Amino acid sequence: MVDKQITIYVISDSIGETGELIARAAIRQFVSNKYEIRRYPYIQNEEQIKEIFSDAKNGNSLVLYTTVSEKTRDYIHMQGIESNIPTIDIMTPPLKALEKILGYPPKRESGIIRRLDENYFRKVEAVEFAVKYDDGKDTRGIKKADICLVGVSRTSKTPLSMYLAHKNFKVANVPLVPEVLPPDELFQKDKRRVIGLVADPYKLNEIRQERLKTLGLNFTANYANVDRINAELEYSRDIMKKLGCIVIDVSNSAIEETAGIIIDHMTKNFGERILL
Repeated sequence: MVDKQITIYVISDSIGETGELIARAAIRQFVSNKYEIRRYPYIQNEEQIKEIFSDAKNGNSLVLYTTVSEKTRDYIHMQGIESNIPTIDIMTPPLKALEKILGYPPKRESGIIRRLDENYFRKVEAVEFAVKYDDGKDTRGIKKADICLVGVSRTSKTPLSMYLAHKNFKVANVPLVPEVLPPDELFQKDKRRVIGLVADPYKLNEIRQERLKTLGLNFTANYANVDRINAELEYSRDIMKKLGCIVIDVSNSAIEETAGIIIDHMTKNFGERILL
């Protein structure tokens, strides 16, 4: 048995990864190594399709295509018949089956998977950013961050950072402690991107006592002392005033509520939108 050289053309109105994977999976069911896969992404007009079929006429060819446009699909099918080249429509059978089950037609928007993938990786990047620049561990994050949260301990900086990261915002958070000067980078940051967080001192006292309890420490520690907490809050408000940032009281707000205020603030100032 003599293998024939075959060229598989993959035409797509997006990046064409799906078509290429199917082509490779199919050809590997044969022992032949005499093949070539040519991928043509973002194909949307008839002239491009004509050129591909003109080239495909020069040998043993097969055309696989993934397109959601009915017009493009029909044109590829017609070109295949006219050129006597077999064509395989990868998208139509599953789309028709799903339409029959769901009872409504598909969106027929190209590149949806890629947009979802890009959004997913942006979210992962934002979460990794929040972890890396949590609790002022590296002040370089202040400059890179979309949002910088500042406040005393237990004002929800870390959970807020993670929640906002899942909305694709890169967030750094910096604790404000009277004994430690705030990093210079904070004062160089666009004040609209700095968010100050405060809370009722007695609410903070309760939260800090619970924190000490989980650590097995005594409630009399200075960390949970109301006078100390008041001093910290006074110091933090003074810093926030110097920064010129907005200040949010998180005493009785859920993380989602505080995040909503921050996102509204970002939208108002920068037109930034949540990418779900």
